[in-house]
Amino acid sequence: MLLAVDVGNTNVVFALIQASNIRARWRIATDPRRTGDEYAVWLFQLLAMEGVHRSAIDAIIISSVVPRARHNLTVLAQKYFEVDPHFAGEGAGGWGIAIDVEEPRSLGADRAVNAIAAHADHRGDLIVIDFGTATTFDVVDYSGTYKGGIIAPGINLSLDALVNQAAKLPRIAIEKPRTRSVVGRNTEDQMAIGVFWGYVALMEGLIARLRAEIGRPAKVVATGGLALLFDEHTEIFDAVDTDLTLKGLAILAGKAKG
Repeated sequence: MLLAVDVGNTNVVFALIQASNIRARWRIATDPRRTGDEYAVWLFQLLAMEGVHRSAIDAIIISSVVPRARHNLTVLAQKYFEVDPHFAGEGAGGWGIAIDVEEPRSLGADRAVNAIAAHADHRGDLIVIDFGTATTFDVVDYSGTYKGGIIAPGINLSLDALVNQAAKLPRIAIEKPRTRSVVGRNTEDQMAIGVFWGYVALMEGLIARLRAEIGRPAKVVATGGLALLFDEHTEIFDAVDTDLTLKGLAILAGKAKG
């Protein structure tokens, strides 16, 4: 059984994958100071609730955009599972796709993993959107080559900056405004309109520009926690897959094992 670990700037996602099926997934706040022992105490309880003994896990693959978390996760794998983990993009866990950008080594592991999974599931040119701490737009051509993309502030990051820098503005939830009107009648509604519909406009505008530059039909694949919320209020997504990163990790783990 495979344990896939996706380390993001905000959360770490652990997933049990068996025969290409995601059996369980768990999320914990990212903290580079969290030790391998602490991870083990938390994870073993969740494995027990799932009825899985740690000896059932014979492979671990890690995708990380937080370098300081690497050592403690390696300790977790080696000390408690007696497994040497694969790291996405390295050694046997190498990408297996062309990275056609100026600085390939600077590409975030999560973005490359998403590109691999999206190309495996969809044909033709692709635009992959991932809603995380940052919102990323990645272009993958019909051959599976990663061509580059866009990094924009995540919607929560944008809201935090607005609230923290404007003393009189209250903190609001990220949700669809109460009406489709873009004329807010109070402070909270005006903020909700600016944050939500402003972000929809950002996505629609950037995707239109990307499609024009690609010059061929391009399917838009969305992932990340807010993908489902935005999918209800825009027509720009052709597919939504909240497990895209985990699927990409499973593909890489399969190649590494082979």
